[in-house]
Amino acid sequence: MYSTNQSCCSGRRWGMMVLAILIPAVVLASLFGGGVVVSRTVANSESGKLLRHVVQFKFKDSSTPAQVSQVVDAFRALPTKISEIADFEFGHNNSPEGLEDGFTHCFLVTFASEKDRQTYLTHAAHMQFVEILKPHLDKVQVIDFWAGK
Repeated sequence: MYSTNQSCCSGRRWGMMVLAILIPAVVLASLFGGGVVVSRTVANSESGKLLRHVVQFKFKDSSTPAQVSQVVDAFRALPTKISEIADFEFGHNNSPEGLEDGFTHCFLVTFASEKDRQTYLTHAAHMQFVEILKPHLDKVQVIDFWAGK
């Protein structure tokens, strides 16, 4: 039992323990296909909801890992080029269920409004990304929905 002037960890020591846990987790996630998250804003202030744009890719068998990486890197760069992207996440399939039907990569792009999504869809940077993607794309699946918490 601790007295009122003792604690199990000082603030500095606690912070170091948190970093010791988080830093390896982030490094491992990045090495083994973990998601990348970029966040700018929260939900639409009027509705409290977020517009989610879910994109899944199945790449051509002829595309090399380096070419797939080029596509992924180009998609991951879009939040730095298109300010209307409120949030961005990426991940590589690791489901044990075997229901992915060849889709290997999933991207979740979030917008605060339909206007922001439309700006994204027609933005020059998005169009340039699509040109990088096209030669390697076997199938794409896109689902958009309004999400609330």
